[in-house]
Amino acid sequence: MMNSEYKILLVDDETDILDLMQEILQKEGFRSIQKALTGMDAVNICREFSPDVIILDIMLPDMDGLEVCRQIREFSYCSILFLSSKNDDIDKILGLSCGGDDYISKPFSPREVVFRVKAQLRRQQYQTSRSPNAETRLTAGPLSIDKESCRAYKNGQELSLTGREYLLLTYLMVNADKIISKERIYEQVWGEYSGICDNTIMVHIRHLREKIEDDPSTPRQLITVKGLGYKLKKRAD
Repeated sequence: MMNSEYKILLVDDETDILDLMQEILQKEGFRSIQKALTGMDAVNICREFSPDVIILDIMLPDMDGLEVCRQIREFSYCSILFLSSKNDDIDKILGLSCGGDDYISKPFSPREVVFRVKAQLRRQQYQTSRSPNAETRLTAGPLSIDKESCRAYKNGQELSLTGREYLLLTYLMVNADKIISKERIYEQVWGEYSGICDNTIMVHIRHLREKIEDDPSTPRQLITVKGLGYKLKKRAD
């Protein structure tokens, strides 16, 4: 898909930042871009516009970006990249915990913005593209995924997953009973290899366990293999 076919929503209360990001993305061929100055505008525009990617500022005048993200995650699986002047690991973890997919710190370079947006779009393409004969339903113990509808279930009950959690669970189920390194997970689910952040994966694994494990503090299906990575068992012990 050409860049011009993707839709991007930019959310920031500084018009100069919005105009700069729009200019950067337009130079890369992105044409369908909308902008919002407040959190409420962002939620409303997202419902109507259905963007593929949102670049979302943490600090907004009416509500913070974390709350905006939570509200959007109630109806959309689009990729959300947080934008903030704060360069704090805790702030990043909070953003990822509430459903964000990536993080860009201010001041940012134009190349970084483009790289991270394209990385998210590559992941979306990878997830949706498959051969006609590819399996459309995955199962592992009480877990199942319907790839046609992009829905996940445990014991027949639908799970409320963020877009990133869905991609992560799908990748682990495709590779069930295999030990997958953090590097491989980051490369395949986030679309990047360099700049790996262990906290990013750990936060998403923890939140995924809270939704698929009977006792998240003692996981029996999505286990950690010390020093090697993670493994999703075909059958829970």
